This record gives sequence, structure tokens and C-alpha cells, in this order.
Amino acid sequence: MKRWVAAVAATVVTALGVPAAAHAVPKPHSVARIAKSVKMSALRTDIWVYSPVMKTRVKLSVLTPATDSGPRGTVYLLDGAGADGDVSDWITKGRAGRFFADKNVNVVLPTGGKGSFYTDWAATDPKLGKPMWESFLTKELPGLVDKRFNGNGRNAVIGLSMGGQAAFALAIRNPQLYTGVASLSGCPPVSGPANEAYVRTTVGRDGGDATNMWGPFGSSNWRAHDPSLHLDALRGKNIFIAAGSGAVGPLDLQRRIEPSEGPRAAVTASSSALELGAYRCSLEFALTMRAHGVRYTDGFRLIGTHTWAYWEQDLPVLWPTISRGLY
Repeated sequence: MKRWVAAVAATVVTALGVPAAAHAVPKPHSVARIAKSVKMSALRTDIWVYSPVMKTRVKLSVLTPATDSGPRGTVYLLDGAGADGDVSDWITKGRAGRFFADKNVNVVLPTGGKGSFYTDWAATDPKLGKPMWESFLTKELPGLVDKRFNGNGRNAVIGLSMGGQAAFALAIRNPQLYTGVASLSGCPPVSGPANEAYVRTTVGRDGGDATNMWGPFGSSNWRAHDPSLHLDALRGKNIFIAAGSGAVGPLDLQRRIEPSEGPRAAVTASSSALELGAYRCSLEFALTMRAHGVRYTDGFRLIGTHTWAYWEQDLPVLWPTISRGLY
């Protein structure tokens, strides 16, 4: 009798189109996956990853070596706040493709992160929404990249300006994931009035409110993203930090400035001021690391403003430090 009842119940369930609990079908798109892939060149593939935590597709470019010589490390290369193009500024302005062409690594370059600090936001922002970059970059993406592009599980994260702070925040919060971390013209620490103002101004530049990101200033969430308060998580890592003094140099005089950017003098003055702030903050953080015995390599420059000409030159300088943990 029991077998007959069970059989009838199964028949009714099937007829009604309702799956039995024991055979429940997972909700579609419940896991991250590469939804689309386009080979842009021999060394570059653009992928669109469906991210459940971001609730959308995220576009990334992946640079790979010309010759597949076995499993290799992966570098995550983060843009600054103003990046709003369809391709990472590191490719279109920083010539990352040319630099990494002969390097046996994968390079992952996200798009769409402007004003977000590549972090998980605490509340929905009217302008920027509710980005969940940390969860995407550290939990959903690495496994997909390693499987698709022959990664060996060793990772480093490099960022410029806003991305420099994000790189260090990601590293202290996910120390098991990264062997190296680098900041170029960034401001890794976020404690103190000057550093808070940097974060708020950067987010505000893209229309967002930093309170929606980490809550009220001084709260536990701000402290949780301040690498100067979590130095032990950086011990033993390959660390690089750099910034220019803000002094104008030959590269600034040679810089091409589009008419839409404004007068050359105003653009240069703004770049100088931005870099001076990054220099102060980066130097402060470097001295904090030194005082607590955290080893690092620096690339501080006596001249240099907040422009791509200098960041492009920083790549070969940082590479010997960051590459050590990738092979």
C-alpha cells in the first residue's frame, strides 16, 4: 500500500509539473559563470562573467602569454576612479598589453568599477547602486579564471589611485588569496580626516556617497578596510608602493591634453595636487609599515603628477617585486 501511495504521489507531482523536493532543480544562474568570451587578439580575450553577487554580467579583459608553458600566476590590475570606458584604462592608456606580452602570467582587468573602491557596499547608493566587487573578485572570479586560463592559484593585485587603496584592502581582507600587492599613486590607509576626505572626494567625483560604501566614518567597516590597522595580514607578502611628489616634470610638458580636459595649466595643476595628496598618504603608509617591520619595496619619485605617463613607467619597476610570488 505504501509503495502504491508513493507511486501515485510521484505521478501527480509529475503531471502537475512540480518537481519533487528530492529532485529540486537549482535556480538558474545561481553560480558565477563565464557567459560570453570573445578573442580580441592573440594575447587578449574579453569575457563577460555572470555574477550572482553583483546581479549582472561583469566585463573583463584577460591578457595571456603568447606561448602556453603550463600553469601560471594571475595579476589582477585595477583602474582608478575615473575609468568609465568599455575597456580598462590600463589597456587603452597604460599600455599594459605591451608590457605583459612577454610575461608568463594571466592579467585580469575589470571594467565598470569607477567610484566603487572595488569593495562590497553596505547600502544601495542612488548613483552607483550596490557594488559587491570584493565578493566578486575574491570568491566568484579566481576559480573561473584559473580553470579557463590555466592559472596556478597564485595571485597578485595591483591598482592605481583608487585601485591602489582597493588592492591593499583586498589583500588584508583576503590574505590567503594574494602573494603580492602594489599601489601606484594611491592612499591605502583610510583613517584620519585627510584620508577620509580622500575617500569621500574620490567616491563623490563619480556621484556616490562613501557613507553608503562603508557606513559612517570611523565605524568598524572603515577600520576593516584600513591596511594600516591590519599590518599582520601583509607580513611575508611581496609589497610595492609608489607615488610622485607632485612636481611637474618633462613627461607632463610632453603630455597630450584633449580640448575637453580644459586648459593645460589647469589640468597640470590638478594632476599635481592629486599626486601630492597620494604622495603624502603613501609615504605615511610606507613609514607605518617600516615602523612595524613589514617589508616592502618603494618607487617614490622626486617628480611626477597624477598621470598615465608615470604609471606606465611604474610597471617595469614594480614587476621584479610582484612577480616573485607568482611562479
